[in-house]
Amino acid sequence: MSLKIAVQMDPMEGIKIGGDSTFALMLSAQARGYTVYHYEAPDLTMRDGRLFANAREVTVQKVDGNHFAFGARVRLDLGRDVDVVLMRQDPPFDLSYITATHLLERIEDETLVVNNPASVRNAPEKLFVLDYARFMPPTMITRSLDEVRSFLAEHKDIVVKPLYGNAGSAVFRIGPDGANLSALVELFNESWVEPFMVQAFIPAVKEGDKRIVLVDGEVAGAINRVPGAGEIRSNMAVGGSAVKAGLTDKELEICAAMGSELKKRGLLFVGIDVIGGEWLTEINVTSPTGIVSIDEFNGSDTGAMIWDAIEARLEQRKA
Repeated sequence: MSLKIAVQMDPMEGIKIGGDSTFALMLSAQARGYTVYHYEAPDLTMRDGRLFANAREVTVQKVDGNHFAFGARVRLDLGRDVDVVLMRQDPPFDLSYITATHLLERIEDETLVVNNPASVRNAPEKLFVLDYARFMPPTMITRSLDEVRSFLAEHKDIVVKPLYGNAGSAVFRIGPDGANLSALVELFNESWVEPFMVQAFIPAVKEGDKRIVLVDGEVAGAINRVPGAGEIRSNMAVGGSAVKAGLTDKELEICAAMGSELKKRGLLFVGIDVIGGEWLTEINVTSPTGIVSIDEFNGSDTGAMIWDAIEARLEQRKA
């Protein structure tokens, strides 16, 4: 199948090709003979009911410092000129991101958008996960200092993090003495208009935070992300390291519980985070990562699995 793919993502210059999942998907698409275009969310224009992107054809290669080459700029009608839009820009999940989902939703009848933009908008990582609260550690979403104090008194050791944060940013652990709790809540409430998330601290996080990738609702693989020395955060962006990992029975149960719902929502590439083999903390749908490390450890080709699933979706749309 020969496809034209428009990738909505961050600037090509800034990506770290050694572990970037979007770059891996672009390499995989190029290997299949697809034509790949790059544009950023601000390059979108809606005019007279048509959605355009000021894009450039791009070729990629796995060479640090020389990993891409652009062609001339072209004005793509995303509803008519391409087969797939891959929405892969990183959070923050803000009004700019939400606006892009509204615009892309308008071409759904013409072009396959992955992940489905309406479903992405309705499934922010730390809120969608509440649909599976039975698998989560004790969790609260609030702006109230009194509520957080009560939660700390009950659970003794907690983690506070922004509701729409990413890459492990602004994640804080508060111990039983509650030192700096009031100042932290004050800072969160001044920095963000939305509530924040509070969870019971899980000591098993010291052994890692497992990223499990699901492709069209099916498990593709997993890695365990181990925190660096003195850290509770295991995100690669803050110094975590990846190790090979299998899945526990509980993790398989979690994946099975959500697989059909992900498929139904058009959330084709999803990464979930599980601690201690049993505690679900996030469902990542905006720009999930991890496929490069998974493939390195397992000898798999998750990029090919994703494109196979996309091709299958396109065939379904023709039927």
